[in-house]
Amino acid sequence: MAILSIMFFVVNLLFFSIKISSETDIITQFLPLHDGSTLVNGAFELGFFSPGSSTNRYVGIWFKTIPLKTVVWVANRDNPISDKSGILSVNKEGNLVLLSKNGTTHWSTNVTTKPSTSSFIAKLLGTGNLVVNNEKDHSDHGFYLWQSFDYPSDTILPGMKLGWNLTSGLNRQLTAWKNWDDPSSGQTTYGYIRSDNPESEIRNGSSMIYRSGPFNGIRFAATQKLKHVPLFNVDFVYKKDEYYFSYEPKNRSLLSRIVINQTISTLQRLTWSEENQRWMFYLNVPREECDIYNRCSSFGICAMTGKSSMCDCLTGFTPKSPRKWSEKDWSQGCVHNETWRCREKNKDGFIKFQHVKVPDTKQVWIDRSMTLEKCKGKCWENCSCTAYANTNILGNGSGCILWFGDLLDLRELPDAGQDLYVRSPVSETEETRIMKTKVKRNEMKQEDLELPLFDFGTVTFATNDFSNDNKLGEGGFGPVYKGTLPDGQDIAVKRLSHTSTQGINEFKNEVVFCSKLQHRNLVKVLGFCIEEHEKLLIYEYMPNKSLDFFLFDSSRSKVLDWYTRFNIIGGIARGLLYLHQDSRLRIIHRDLKASNILLDNDLSPKISDFGLARMCGGDQIQGTTSRVVGTYGYMAPEYAIDGIFSIKSDVYSFGILLLEIINGKRNKGLSYSNHSYNLIGHAWRLWKECIPMEFLDTCLEDGSYIQSEVLRCIHIGLLCVQQYANDRPTMTSVLVMLTSDSTLPQPKEPIFLTDEFTSEQKISYSTNEVSITMLEPR
Repeated sequence: MAILSIMFFVVNLLFFSIKISSETDIITQFLPLHDGSTLVNGAFELGFFSPGSSTNRYVGIWFKTIPLKTVVWVANRDNPISDKSGILSVNKEGNLVLLSKNGTTHWSTNVTTKPSTSSFIAKLLGTGNLVVNNEKDHSDHGFYLWQSFDYPSDTILPGMKLGWNLTSGLNRQLTAWKNWDDPSSGQTTYGYIRSDNPESEIRNGSSMIYRSGPFNGIRFAATQKLKHVPLFNVDFVYKKDEYYFSYEPKNRSLLSRIVINQTISTLQRLTWSEENQRWMFYLNVPREECDIYNRCSSFGICAMTGKSSMCDCLTGFTPKSPRKWSEKDWSQGCVHNETWRCREKNKDGFIKFQHVKVPDTKQVWIDRSMTLEKCKGKCWENCSCTAYANTNILGNGSGCILWFGDLLDLRELPDAGQDLYVRSPVSETEETRIMKTKVKRNEMKQEDLELPLFDFGTVTFATNDFSNDNKLGEGGFGPVYKGTLPDGQDIAVKRLSHTSTQGINEFKNEVVFCSKLQHRNLVKVLGFCIEEHEKLLIYEYMPNKSLDFFLFDSSRSKVLDWYTRFNIIGGIARGLLYLHQDSRLRIIHRDLKASNILLDNDLSPKISDFGLARMCGGDQIQGTTSRVVGTYGYMAPEYAIDGIFSIKSDVYSFGILLLEIINGKRNKGLSYSNHSYNLIGHAWRLWKECIPMEFLDTCLEDGSYIQSEVLRCIHIGLLCVQQYANDRPTMTSVLVMLTSDSTLPQPKEPIFLTDEFTSEQKISYSTNEVSITMLEPR
């Protein structure tokens, strides 16, 4: 039998009782609440408080069950009481009123709709919601005369709605405190735009800081896929008379809140950690540079390279100021490469951009029932229409949204986003680019390469006629040159040597694959060129060359501190996982090595050189070849011996590369500690002798590393280079192991593949780490 307890407490006409309601929540019912007294219900407390060093008094609600006082709602935030004379009560009109001793009203609920009664009660619910209702109505199913959840301060609690009631005009939005000592309304706000295509935004005064993009049926346009199991269930409700966001923790005992932070103009989702006795950040918005509103200005698109952002002009557009653009001043944006006559056949068309956050929706037209094909026609008929897309991407997509004027606030979202079709001169459209690549020139017959075809004269001019002063290096393919295009963009040009053992098949292979692969950790191929006997690939320029340039040099390797090396390891793993699993092709690279890892401005890695890559269809994960290609020192044993290549042979190469990054020395051609071991054998010996930290590069011995991360990486490296392919993890597992503290299986002894072993197999290789290329049927 349940026990009902009733408590009475009288101080200065104060009366309140605590009782169990018909629901699971405890309800606090009260008459005048005086300063110095509080009301408690479950995890929350209502009362008077003074924030920080301030002496002003406010009525607020805060978490009761945690030691760190965290206020989640303030009644009189813009009209404080200067002393402790405050009284909060319900008046005869059914309004909560906050008075000071001289009778001044500092805050009121201003309820105008009255029921046919003159008896009212106020309750603090167990959710943290302060409500006013008819005294006879004990229902707690969401209908109240007034509730604090409709008037949030700077915080969203579970169960609260953030958004618009279109019938009443109520706008539930967050407004930050001015500072930690002053809860009055600050400049930073977070809420939803009132429109036919609602999206949330963060503003600082009149300046936009961030926008979520419109809801596309799955998520808001700027939302990236989570890499882990979410702690929360999130809802977005869109109806005729209202739209709002709300959330609930999956674990109802978890204390959580979403707050808008005035100091850094950021929306923060936090959870309370009992173990650490502090609030833990679960998510910040904006969370990276490309989240910042309109980072790349008109017709520019933002992409993340490591922790930094980079702007590109959309295809068909060039920087308005090439000089400023090259200096990373993107404020002037991009303009059309050329003009075209509107609605004239074969003069304008559309380029499809995949995985993007769609542009700012201030100037749009929407039809939620129109097909995409009709949407395209609608845009093409209007000379002011600059882009179109589906409003809903579920299934095959539905609905139509048209953009007019400049396209603003675009960004790449490799793992999310949606398709966007941008109007462009027909010479720039995807259809035309594909047609160009189908021209029968040399051996490039009927290949759908989907990459721009560069003019040889343009490339010659860009590289100063392939001057030695512009030469960046040379590999098995041929020399690589730095160039600068007329618009100021730096490029790297890979020129197929006439004497190279790599032929047209490898050239086509790289062009085909690179045209279809897009990931932040894969090098971007901008186009190609074929002219007589010349075959060129044009890449984005990587100012820091390749990983081996730093890693295997005793002085330059000092640039690669442990933090940088760990980030490089993670970036390579993500790029390889994309090739094996997440791309629209299943790619086995077959030549993963330090010289094929290029480094950008921030020393973030990009996998390059797909000349030897192979594509697997469907669920195929391996193949066989009669001719072995690759680079000695990185080949998996089953590939070197039997010609069997698979995603697991790439994992083996990754393991070698991982051990090289940790140790700072090459795997091949060296012996360690007076033994005939190569790098794998050296690592295995130290592991078995329980002294694995001796494997760490000596230039890192100053202690600027995290020992647990180093040990974990050595462990993962040894798992990747195990002799049998079935024993090695997939790249999915590798990435999980790199980013978690899970227990790892013990590695089995690897095969060391010493020089004597490989000579018996009669596999030829060069000493300058050039890829082996024994041509084979494709």
